[in-house]
Amino acid sequence: MPGFRSRLIRSLSAGVAGAALAIGVTACGSSGSTAAGSSGGASGDSVTVGALANGAATQTDLTVPEVADIRAELPASVVKSGQLVIGVGALPAGFAPLAYVGSDQKTLTGAEPDLGRLVAAVLGLRPVLQNATWENMFVGLDSGKTDVLFSNVTDTEERKKKYDFASYRQDNLAFEVLKSSTWSFGGDYHSLAGKTVAVSSGTNQEKILLEWQSKLKAEGKQLTISYYPDPNAIYLALTSGRIDASFGPNPGIAYQITQKAGSPDPVRNAGTYSGAGESLQGLIAATAKKDSGLAKPVADALNHLIQDGQYAKWLAAWNLANEAVPSSQINPPGLPLSNS
Repeated sequence: MPGFRSRLIRSLSAGVAGAALAIGVTACGSSGSTAAGSSGGASGDSVTVGALANGAATQTDLTVPEVADIRAELPASVVKSGQLVIGVGALPAGFAPLAYVGSDQKTLTGAEPDLGRLVAAVLGLRPVLQNATWENMFVGLDSGKTDVLFSNVTDTEERKKKYDFASYRQDNLAFEVLKSSTWSFGGDYHSLAGKTVAVSSGTNQEKILLEWQSKLKAEGKQLTISYYPDPNAIYLALTSGRIDASFGPNPGIAYQITQKAGSPDPVRNAGTYSGAGESLQGLIAATAKKDSGLAKPVADALNHLIQDGQYAKWLAAWNLANEAVPSSQINPPGLPLSNS
């Protein structure tokens, strides 16, 4: 089950469709190795985040020296190879702002590849990005051709049967409204009474919204749900007053905020909600083959980035500060088997 990453693609496909051809040209075969951009944004101790972002990020240069103690935790085979092969499932169309083809029409950019490059720098390894479809990304991991995935993978109990996780970002949904709107999500469904909210059909956010609609109806209150084919149609509905808000993946809304910032009708984030639902904060995690020995050094590298402040600068560059975690955890509680 593609999960949140698939839901994000569904929500943003129209906004990034122009990148599809560029990714296809860059890719080689079904695995889609992006050789031209393998180490893009990384040189020695310097890593550039937000490079070639086409307006989706603020380019930021970070100094990230190798940490010998963390590198010493790596499996010998990875040390010998001298590289960290990072899987990204951004074929065919990419999913801005997380992973997509940059403004040079060839280099894979986005928050996820950038974090992979930062972790590789801490480990003293050369980052090699392997771009693939969602399914083939896992095939690469299973076969040992890929070391670790940085591709918006949600931590689930089902996936833990085969993989180890090192968490690095909250898995959040969010409400998009016009910046001029005075409404904000109050944290539970009651603040949606009387509102008209857009959502994409067949998504996790639709499931949650329909549940809230049912609860409000039982209380004698109304929540109207509307459907639009793409972010541009949603934006037009917002500006025309046909809807009050849109409910979708938080990163997608972060992207829309950057894209509409200079328009006559900018938008803002009106509040977030866990993609795992009310009882659990969903988490996005780096994903390694189970018992490969990579989860601990990757988690330690992430915690080093958190403690040294580079992690916060990475999130800020991509307008994702509202998905920060206090620390990277190895195999934290994930979506239960009943919802994986």
